[in-house]
Amino acid sequence: MGLMQQFGNLLSQYVGAQPQQPPENAADHFNQVAAGAPPEAMAQGINHAFRSDQTPAFPQMVGQLFGNSNPQQRAGLLNTIMGAAGPGLLNQALGGGFGGGQATPEQAAQVDPSQVQRAMEQAQRHPGLLERVGQFYSGHPGLFQGLGSGVMTSVLSGMARGQGGGVAPASQDPYGDPANGPMGGVAPSSADPYGDPADQQVAPASQDPYGDPADQAVASSSEDPYGDPADQEARPAGRW
Repeated sequence: MGLMQQFGNLLSQYVGAQPQQPPENAADHFNQVAAGAPPEAMAQGINHAFRSDQTPAFPQMVGQLFGNSNPQQRAGLLNTIMGAAGPGLLNQALGGGFGGGQATPEQAAQVDPSQVQRAMEQAQRHPGLLERVGQFYSGHPGLFQGLGSGVMTSVLSGMARGQGGGVAPASQDPYGDPANGPMGGVAPSSADPYGDPADQQVAPASQDPYGDPADQAVASSSEDPYGDPADQEARPAGRW
């Protein structure tokens, strides 16, 4: 079952939702979706929230998520960062201690969230880092509860848009949805105050005040003040 089939009615409420004005039940809705959505759909929504200019900055959110994590989750994030940007970034931001190996939960437990935020500020433009972090946290969506209903609203909005819910249905669109109209949205003549040109016939000459040239006879030379070129004889050269 697809995400929109499973949560379509719920997610439709978040198409175009603003994090500054989250729905009253945003946290409950987030928990419902997070419990059944596939990780790739969660990652899509999380990446949307990370990129949004209506949520806290990406480094700030990652620092908060790290602070809300247990030691195993913290180690998982640090290893994700090293896998995307290399160990040098963490060594520089955290004061060394991370070689080419893996961060352990014991090491991660000693790292302050503000250090992770600074590391993200230095590396946030590193290609693929944001997506890797989003993919990691798609496996731990419960941590987003600590970021507030506005961020959760942004995640749900990103999921709705990513699953084809970005276009408002006709019921929510003051102009209606052309795709919902008959014949692909073109109104028939009976429903069009201007009529449909394809339904109209060309008036015959008897009903056309200007007549129809095809119905007119060609005037003969005797009736044509300019004559009929076809009735003229060719003149020899020099006699024009």
